[in-house]
Amino acid sequence: MNHHAFIALGSNLGDRQAYLEQAIALLHGEDAIKVLRRSSIYETDPVGYVDQQRFLNMVIEVATSMTASELLEVTQQIELQCGRKREVRWGPRTIDLDILLFDQENMEMEHLIIPHPRMWERAFVMVPLMELEPKLYIEAKRTSIEQLCEKLPDKEGIKVWKPAYTENAFEHLES
Repeated sequence: MNHHAFIALGSNLGDRQAYLEQAIALLHGEDAIKVLRRSSIYETDPVGYVDQQRFLNMVIEVATSMTASELLEVTQQIELQCGRKREVRWGPRTIDLDILLFDQENMEMEHLIIPHPRMWERAFVMVPLMELEPKLYIEAKRTSIEQLCEKLPDKEGIKVWKPAYTENAFEHLES
């Protein structure tokens, strides 16, 4: 698997943790994707459309032989499998999967921009990403994840809901 990506996951409907776990299991079940690591799960206030339940958010690191476009297609299919309905922008959702980074590449396509264009201003993405790779240098921003995270005004509202598992967080998925 020759590509490396970070994917943000979020849920605020139903059994939020179960939707996160289902999405991770579906990603890990793809032949061309290997889930390498996962952050803790954080509980966060909604952003944008605020009249809704709190979110559970996390970030995972994957290795893949897919292109970024193919990975996007898989994440969108998983959202549908988990009952995602796109009714209100930034509204409630069973699951949301966003590709944050892909091989340190910068790309802009019709339905995919990498790095994710709003990740830098979202503590619910940056805090879990910093947990996984604090020293990761982002060429587009000419700084590290840790330094970007220090500048976020709302990071105090991000609380660990469930700490990350052991170093190999996916032993239970491998058979």
